[in-house]
Amino acid sequence: MAAPNEVTFRLSRRRSSVRRARALLYAVLGTWGAGQDVWETGELVLSELVTNALQVRVPRDRLVGVRIEWLVEDDLLRLEVSDAGEGKPEVRAPGEDETGGRGLLLVEALAHRWGFEQRACGIGKTVWAELKAPHLFTERDGIAIAAAAVRAGQCVRVRGAWRKVQRVGAERSALGGGCTIVLELDEGPALLMDATAPLTVRDTGVSSPGRGREDTPG
Repeated sequence: MAAPNEVTFRLSRRRSSVRRARALLYAVLGTWGAGQDVWETGELVLSELVTNALQVRVPRDRLVGVRIEWLVEDDLLRLEVSDAGEGKPEVRAPGEDETGGRGLLLVEALAHRWGFEQRACGIGKTVWAELKAPHLFTERDGIAIAAAAVRAGQCVRVRGAWRKVQRVGAERSALGGGCTIVLELDEGPALLMDATAPLTVRDTGVSSPGRGREDTPG
């Protein structure tokens, strides 16, 4: 975590990276106390941006960069996805018979604003979108730790709600040199997290009353 209101990570050029990006977004927004409307919109927008980046023609060993930032003063959630490809993103108007090409239409409809810029290194571009996020707040009930340190019996904050961890497992990364942590929860799908990704946890089990929409089912 680069700063309290900013998280950056890199993804390999694999289909599963879209799912991993969503899982990391859930963890970050849970830490920040996002309401359900924020993480639902954020999930859709980030999925489209990462999917587009994975479709760019670049060498397979080039990674996709993701940056998630909470712009506190503006009540905005900023999502950035960087790739090493040339060109610029353009909103298309696909025909009725086309099954793809609607990703940026969705981003444009959901985002407060969006755009792109050339990367500072001069290679590739960064596509960004800013979402209205009035439900984020700074108070935390718990502590932030790496996903690899989470233990069964603890509660983790997921999508603005507390979920109890039933089982912790690990899968070896396809790229080697790391692993994916698998957290099976008392409700909802399992979380697949990079071992170093941040999660907010506490040691006792029952959801406590809170602000925003913390009692929303995951």
